[in-house]
Amino acid sequence: QVQLVESGGGSVQVGGSLALSCAASRDTNRPERMAWFRQALGKEREGVAAINLGSGNTAYADSVKGRFTISRDNAKITMFLQMSSLKPEDTAVYYCAADFQGSGWWSDTRTYNYWGQGTQVTVSS
Repeated sequence: QVQLVESGGGSVQVGGSLALSCAASRDTNRPERMAWFRQALGKEREGVAAINLGSGNTAYADSVKGRFTISRDNAKITMFLQMSSLKPEDTAVYYCAADFQGSGWWSDTRTYNYWGQGTQVTVSS
């Protein structure tokens, strides 16, 4: 069983920055891909960004391009999300996810085999 543990959520004012991290349990093979999703109150879970742990290729939702940066540390099987210029609409619970098969669309929740417990990000004006 793979465990993913997120950290780094919190509250910030509009225009501020936050950094999230997601660490996979060490007794696991390296996932092919990891991603960040978010779910705002009353809305569906949506893909924010994804990264291929081998190639380092990334993908972003249009709503966060230029403001969020996803990165990884393969040695520690850890993924990061640096968020800047935050907006109230970024408020959500952020989840990390891991894909061990390397297939499927990056922003489709069905692509991912394992999920973290989520961390709240709140952006206030």
